[in-house]
Amino acid sequence: MDVKLVARTLDLFELFAAEQRPLPLAEMARLLNVPASSCLALARTLVSRGYLYEVRKRGGYYPTRRLQLLANAIDAVDPIVEMLHPRLVELRDESGETAVLGKIHGNAVVYLDVVESGKAVRYACAPGALRPLHANSIGKAILGELDTAAQQALGAKLVFERYTDATAPDLATLIEQAAAAHERGWYANIGESAPELSAVAVALDFGGDLYGLSVGGPTERIRQHLDKYAAALVEAKQHILATWRDNEGA
Repeated sequence: MDVKLVARTLDLFELFAAEQRPLPLAEMARLLNVPASSCLALARTLVSRGYLYEVRKRGGYYPTRRLQLLANAIDAVDPIVEMLHPRLVELRDESGETAVLGKIHGNAVVYLDVVESGKAVRYACAPGALRPLHANSIGKAILGELDTAAQQALGAKLVFERYTDATAPDLATLIEQAAAAHERGWYANIGESAPELSAVAVALDFGGDLYGLSVGGPTERIRQHLDKYAAALVEAKQHILATWRDNEGA
């Protein structure tokens, strides 16, 4: 369940990202669908903490660079993202498709890093995006690495919404698919979340901390190059884990 004040604060920053202009208090309240008094209290708090400023008297509010600086500071010391970002770039360049690093968060997959394809028709997403675990290649890849008890515990949290006819309808089907994929060493989502989108993924086990690495794009292209993309991911996984083990032993 969302904490209302936290959710409202995040909604405000997402609103500025969408509008990309200063917003007067009344318009801010209208777009957020909150009382003007609550919006004023939120704005004043963020101004006092240095996250917003009033561009001029009654000229509206706009974020300062404080949030960006904090985000950059956090990102700069994220060891997994920092280590794997060059690999995502390599996968994007080799495949021509969007490369994604993700992890399970609750009952969903959260994208930690994204390197988008340069093609006009591509899989477009961004870090922080949440995707349904049961209809996502990264989710299936990580699930496939868990033991039976962990799979059942995670599966109990899932809501098996059917996005397409290819979506796994229940936990038994999902586990069966994951087991078969585990044997071949890579996992696929072929039109399971949307008919026009597909992806292939591998799991990365950093001492019990599981991540997923995927290549995604239009279903037609993924089907056509599935074996090539899978081989590239398996090779990338081998290099990544070998590098990590070397660093751990240093």
